[in-house]
Amino acid sequence: MSVEKVKCLIIGSGPAGYTAAIYAARANMAPVLYQGQQPGGQLTTTNEVENFPGYVDGVTGPEMMVQLMKQAQRFDTDVRDGWVTKVDFSGDVHKAWINGEKEIHAESVIISTGASAKYLGLPSEQKYLKMGGGVSACAVCDGFFYRGQETIIVGAGDSACEEAHYLSKLCKKVTMLVRRDEFRASKIMAARVQKTENIEILFNTETVEVLGDDVGVTGARVKNNVTGEEHDIPATGFFVAIGHKPNTDIFKDYLDLDETGYIINTPGTSKTNVPGVFVSGDAADHVYRQAITAAGTGCMAALDAERYLASKDELPQDEPGVGSTYVDEVKA
Repeated sequence: MSVEKVKCLIIGSGPAGYTAAIYAARANMAPVLYQGQQPGGQLTTTNEVENFPGYVDGVTGPEMMVQLMKQAQRFDTDVRDGWVTKVDFSGDVHKAWINGEKEIHAESVIISTGASAKYLGLPSEQKYLKMGGGVSACAVCDGFFYRGQETIIVGAGDSACEEAHYLSKLCKKVTMLVRRDEFRASKIMAARVQKTENIEILFNTETVEVLGDDVGVTGARVKNNVTGEEHDIPATGFFVAIGHKPNTDIFKDYLDLDETGYIINTPGTSKTNVPGVFVSGDAADHVYRQAITAAGTGCMAALDAERYLASKDELPQDEPGVGSTYVDEVKA
């Protein structure tokens, strides 16, 4: 089996991967990017994006990802189908296998595999998620579209409480469904939602079905798991805040991960514990999880990778990002 040698391998796409590719390509690093199992990342499931700077009238998630991909290709990024199924970061050469077959040896690696939102798994939930008709896992991303309306949020942790409180500032009413008889969230976060007048909290409550029509969500049928009683709740938005799973399993033998599986980076950088391997986007970010922050860390990863390669070649490092767009932007 032949081995392909590359200067910069980018694993995954989305705002982080494509931004890393744009910067790496402009720095003559000849990046090779594998899009992964979900080309374009989580934004491809988002109907409207209105909070990414530069899009005055908004843009759909898939359209935005196509534009980012084309911009990366404009600078000769080699964008490829397929995903990395195995890596070996134990030596000086970073090895990766594509689809379990093709072997690549990379001088530098940028990981942008992202994280996947957890959903309840109900057929009705998945139907409206795919339809873009009222199911979401990001209140900050999509809450704006439900101003003055009634919404439902499922979850009991800090993130769920934070998103419920965020929605309460936009929506007429927020119904919070908590499966157990208490929150998993910290006391301060739980107290915040309990004190918010337009948030109704239903404990011991599970979703039976997401209700809707040909346009989108109209409510949810829920069940009290103690009494068995069911009833319907009207709502136009159904938010799920039960956590995310970072797509990092293949790196666990080589990279430092936190207890949830997010890659641990050196604060203020994209560096991992393995020299020459960098991380960007939601594979490391469990706090913000926004397209714009992912893009920013993609830029950081490309600049860090460029400096790493330059140091290996013993090139002058008087300025950060020598030969890169970083210098262009500062001089501009």
